[in-house]
Amino acid sequence: MNLCVLIPYYNHPDAIGSVVNQLLPYKLNIILVDDGSGEQAKQSLLPLIQLPGVQLVTRALNGGKGAAVISGMREALKQGYTHAFQVDADGQHDLTKIPELIKLSQQNPEAIISGMPAYDETVPTNRKLWRYATHILVWIHTLSLEIKDSMCGFRIYPLRKTLEVIDSRDKFGQRMDFDIEILVRSQWAGLRVEQMPVGVRYPIDGVSHFQLFNDNFLITKMHFRLFFGMLINSPKLLFRKFVA
Repeated sequence: MNLCVLIPYYNHPDAIGSVVNQLLPYKLNIILVDDGSGEQAKQSLLPLIQLPGVQLVTRALNGGKGAAVISGMREALKQGYTHAFQVDADGQHDLTKIPELIKLSQQNPEAIISGMPAYDETVPTNRKLWRYATHILVWIHTLSLEIKDSMCGFRIYPLRKTLEVIDSRDKFGQRMDFDIEILVRSQWAGLRVEQMPVGVRYPIDGVSHFQLFNDNFLITKMHFRLFFGMLINSPKLLFRKFVA
């Protein structure tokens, strides 16, 4: 198991330094993927890429969180990594849980390991309600309760198998819909999803790039696609449950 940290980054200049500094004690190489940030936000990356084990992948145009994660995965696989630990750049996840997620990944090297948010009082109520609606839809899409939470961006991906899932389709979610779609389609493909609770607070710099209308519209369209995909995959999914 050869693991790196993958951070999709878009305009979080006030949080990224804290996130990287919290990661350094774990002695993991870090791939920062700048997804077309503004000039000021780019400048905040310059001192970080001088640190040992920190490198930068730059996307000229903003393509969305999913696009940045996919670019980072391809770069990590090219460099010989077997797994990538996705960490969001806004500092909302409890990074002290990293050793526990790594241990779970070592025990289940072909599974996707994902955090399962334990929110504090800083999370907006409307965000929590949308998440619960998505949980129910994901259970329908997978005909399973295996995926307890599909929106937490604190995950370890087995790179080769995950990219096979992504490359099996002409189009894949490129923005906030990515986190959900990759878990559902990976589960369809036979990858297990293991989860554990992780503390989550609202971004430490107060900046969230979740756009209530646009991202929920994209997610709604994705749910329609996944529902019809579930109908096609339902014989396989039901047979798998019967065998289990």
